[in-house]
Amino acid sequence: MNDIEHATDKRIKIIVGAVLLLWLVLAFILGANEAYVRAPGALPLPIMVGALTPILVFLIAFWTTGSFRNFVMSMDLPLMAGIQAWRFGGLGFIALYAYGILPGLFAWPAGLGDMAIGITAPFVILALRRQPAFAAGRLFQVWNLLGILDLVVAVSLGGLSSVLGYGISDAISTFPMAQLPLVLIPTFLVPLFIMLHIASLLQAGQLKESGRVCGWTEPTIQCGPMGTAKGA
Repeated sequence: MNDIEHATDKRIKIIVGAVLLLWLVLAFILGANEAYVRAPGALPLPIMVGALTPILVFLIAFWTTGSFRNFVMSMDLPLMAGIQAWRFGGLGFIALYAYGILPGLFAWPAGLGDMAIGITAPFVILALRRQPAFAAGRLFQVWNLLGILDLVVAVSLGGLSSVLGYGISDAISTFPMAQLPLVLIPTFLVPLFIMLHIASLLQAGQLKESGRVCGWTEPTIQCGPMGTAKGA
């Protein structure tokens, strides 16, 4: 990487970091002002917009901005998988159901799905480090697709529960998901996790098409032509 490329890469990282911080602050402010709250039985459009808009911005930036696309395609695969491990926190949804705060229609699928991805994330990291071809393999792609599916199902069931007002009593609904701190999950964490999955799939697709393999070279995973990566 020459000086110009290094400066561009550093600038992109600063911009991405700033955008992530501003996005989090905006979601927090909107949540504090109850901008996502809707009456029981109403379609939770503000939350849907809050969840979908960042993903659309990410995809548009990826396809229209070369420097951002290069940044996404160079992100560390084990790190992205490691961030998904935080989704074991989906256990909290089940705990909130047990305490009569969230309906089971939403809490159980969302909680168990997140926990499944979170539990398997360390094994994915180990596979990426120990098996050079894993990054371009079908299993890695399936894991990322399941991770996206889990989030889509969770958000969809949350919206369905809100519209139907479904719960074990009239006092139990997904209404708490529209308030702080839980509202940061669908409006910040869910889109972020989906973006990481998409970035991983894009890298995996490129590796598969180019016939490259990846191997662990401290402190990150390195990819190259077949037979050239360390550990290949």
